Amino acid sequence: MKRFFILLTTVFFFISAISFAEEAVLIDFSKLAADYPEQDPKENARTLVDYSDKAGTSYSDAEKAEMKTSIALNNWDVVLASSSRRVINQALSMTKEVPVIAEAKKYAGEKVIGIRIHFPDESFNSWALIKPPFEIPAYMKKTNIEGDGKLVEDETDRYGSKFIDGYGVVKNVGVIKSLSMNVYGSNFPNGLEVILKDQNNEEKAIFMDYLNFEGWRTITWKNPNYITEVRNRDVYQTPLYPKATPMVKLAGVRILKDASQEGGDIITYIKDISVVYDKAVLTIERDVDEEAIWGILKEREESRRTAEFERLGQQQVLRYLEQKKMHVDEG
Repeated sequence: MKRFFILLTTVFFFISAISFAEEAVLIDFSKLAADYPEQDPKENARTLVDYSDKAGTSYSDAEKAEMKTSIALNNWDVVLASSSRRVINQALSMTKEVPVIAEAKKYAGEKVIGIRIHFPDESFNSWALIKPPFEIPAYMKKTNIEGDGKLVEDETDRYGSKFIDGYGVVKNVGVIKSLSMNVYGSNFPNGLEVILKDQNNEEKAIFMDYLNFEGWRTITWKNPNYITEVRNRDVYQTPLYPKATPMVKLAGVRILKDASQEGGDIITYIKDISVVYDKAVLTIERDVDEEAIWGILKEREESRRTAEFERLGQQQVLRYLEQKKMHVDEG
């Protein structure tokens, strides 16, 4: 009996020492370079979305063929706080696709997102939100581009994974242990936040660090409420199928300006953002293919995907119309 308890204690401590966390790249900006030249301006083929069916019937086929967009690096928006949103400040705040020089020690030859923020000179707190051109859909199926430029859904993609694997979405996320990002600093004293959104549409802003350093650096936020010891965790069982698994997606990155800091231009670059997390549900081989029989998860996720795509389409059509109304310099 004594030997049994010694063995049990040994096993318990061994389990306690095991890392429960998974690691995944939430977004890798080097994957979002423009690589689809058929679209003008150039778009990112993997994240290309067609919203022409949301435009109605009053548009020609040629106009509808243009109604595609993606989360390519040049498409990301910079939104200033309302107190800073003057015309000149907003016009000078933007993102760009930036190549890293071939001689660089890190990320040589790769593309990163370049961010320019033009804050007002007045002494008050402010911020700038860098966000994708549309809310990244968590449940959209992968697509293939046919010869005529039409996007066709990949029917082998059962759960809508167009934006996973470094394109803005990580699924099956339980408790987040840490969040890291590779960012290029130029000794600016401004703060940096990452904003995540979960499956309940709730946003969480995570303060990462200040940009007062030079060159590439990996900055990391560690969850102070993460419990590493199994004995201290609340252990419970949760229902499996048809319970949907939680997820997180990138809602944006926010740069902060304190009232004591000078205004004007701020320049920085971001390579990627990674997340370390506990799995919400273990991947278990089941004796019955329940989803093939009941199709409950597919029905739920298709409903959410349709809602996300409806919002996306309406917003992009309005932007397309506004662009068409703008004056074009003949020179």
